[in-house]
Amino acid sequence: MRSRQQFPPALLVALTLAALLGTSPASHAAGDPKRGADTFAQQCAICHSTQEGRNKLGPSLFGVVDRKAGSVADYAYSAAMRQSEFTWSPEKIDAYIADPQQVVPGDKMRYHGLADAQDRADVIAYLKTLH
Repeated sequence: MRSRQQFPPALLVALTLAALLGTSPASHAAGDPKRGADTFAQQCAICHSTQEGRNKLGPSLFGVVDRKAGSVADYAYSAAMRQSEFTWSPEKIDAYIADPQQVVPGDKMRYHGLADAQDRADVIAYLKTLH
């Protein structure tokens, strides 16, 4: 008699969701910093600099990964961002660039969000190189 292999319920749920969504669980886990630089240039660079100490309409994003939100000393943040109590982890950046107003309601950033998860992963991979 042949025994059936047992999978943990959480793994079965993850695999089922991935199949239903048409992606593998790790498909968006890693981003490409080169593609991220291109997406950043098209979507973000009009308002954000990647140079340390150079703010534009938005704050410099040099060193943003793992930085406390609202902490660039010479940038005039919205009250909502100044009062936020989080650090820009890759997960928080992902959520924010997907829907800024959902993450920081009342923030002054006027951007409707980057819908594509792979584009966001690529931008985050690029931001990780800025240190």
